[in-house]
Amino acid sequence: MPIGDSGHIVPFFLKEEKLGLQQVDLIIGPEDLDLIHIYQYKPFTGPFSSGKVRTYRNRPIFSNLYRVNKRKLVNDPVYGLIQIPTPLIFDIIEHPLFQRLRRIRQTGLTHLVYPGSQHTRFHHALGAMHLMTMALQELRSKNTAISDDEAEAALIGVLLHDIGHGPYSHALENLIILSNHEAVGHVLMEKLAGELGGNIALALDMFNGNYHRSFFHHLISGQFDLDRLDYLSRDSFYTGVAEGVVGYDRILRMLRVVGDQLVIDEKGLYSIEKFLVARRIMYWQVYLHKTSIAAEGMARKLLALLRTREAHDRADYLAEELEYFLARSVHAADLSKTNNAHWHQFIRLDDVSVDYSIKRLQDHPDIAIRLLAGGLVQRKLFKVKWYPHPVTDDDLEKVKMQCRQEYDLAPGQVEYLVWAGYETNKAYDQMANEIRILSRDGTIRPFSTFAEFSMQGSISEKYYICHPKLRG
Repeated sequence: MPIGDSGHIVPFFLKEEKLGLQQVDLIIGPEDLDLIHIYQYKPFTGPFSSGKVRTYRNRPIFSNLYRVNKRKLVNDPVYGLIQIPTPLIFDIIEHPLFQRLRRIRQTGLTHLVYPGSQHTRFHHALGAMHLMTMALQELRSKNTAISDDEAEAALIGVLLHDIGHGPYSHALENLIILSNHEAVGHVLMEKLAGELGGNIALALDMFNGNYHRSFFHHLISGQFDLDRLDYLSRDSFYTGVAEGVVGYDRILRMLRVVGDQLVIDEKGLYSIEKFLVARRIMYWQVYLHKTSIAAEGMARKLLALLRTREAHDRADYLAEELEYFLARSVHAADLSKTNNAHWHQFIRLDDVSVDYSIKRLQDHPDIAIRLLAGGLVQRKLFKVKWYPHPVTDDDLEKVKMQCRQEYDLAPGQVEYLVWAGYETNKAYDQMANEIRILSRDGTIRPFSTFAEFSMQGSISEKYYICHPKLRG
């Protein structure tokens, strides 16, 4: 960047003003000019205070050149380089509400089973946005009219689809903020729309299915969407579970839009089958692994138990932001109100808040709290016993009696240490909006009508009791 004799930073294309250059520190070539949307004119030395705004050939020149290029490249281990395509998307990513996703693990407590599973919701959101970029390029190449505003809104919609997640992702849903992450995400998107404007409101309409071109909603949220396509590829990569690998590039090549309806070419049937099989396997092998079930159940029971205690019995052990929400009943609708305290504490609330608190709770005088907190920190996790049928009251009471005797527990304590549950794994739901297949004869058919793939509609259920380990 040239430096004029006045000591100011000067864009190189102002050289024809004969400013008498002293030296050239950095040259920005013509190919880079489209990446620069804001120029600022400020002294080269001294504080970055606001300076006089000048124009050159009707283009604004400002100071603060470190904010010049908002079209960054992010190096992703799954896809390679991911481009941040517009200034608005850059501003969304830089916002504290989005940056908090860096501190929320994508797969909750699955890292206690697969140590490499330390990736975050931030990673996943960028990956889903990248796949949306590829999908839009493919659809445009097949003569689907997509305006620049629609394209940006679709990218924002999938980028923000998980912004409402709290600590440990799904594991603590409805326990800290008393609403699910979709409801919280809706409020956060509305807040960002109010602050940043642009196409965020359109993205929210697409996300909610209120936009008249329905294929955008199905790309963002559906049985076959870019969220699922990324998390299977990404979670498989970080856990090392090869069965979750899907051919996302081939699947995206099969996309088409017919009458504003998202369809997949019939020649992509086997790729969709592989996608559904991979999802089914990843659920049993990763997300619903019995050790993951135990760890996430322990975290839920610990938070539920803490909510029953008086503030003075827990406040010394908890991170301030976690105590703030446990001491109150805050729903998504409450976040929509102008409450600076809610927003301040929510931005700080993340996995670190809960990790820190659980580590401190190992020293709590209550044995039930100590067992849950110490078990999570030291990985002395509870045992999950599978049952081929729903757990009976007699089966559950028998285990509770053993635990009460072995750990000298009061009846109220054992309820948080022994519990029954079940898990369901359904790879494909024929009752929801089905994946639409464009047949070779030009007709559009639901995926379930292809007989050889009909087994994907089946549901698998497993029942279990979870409890501390017992002797004998």
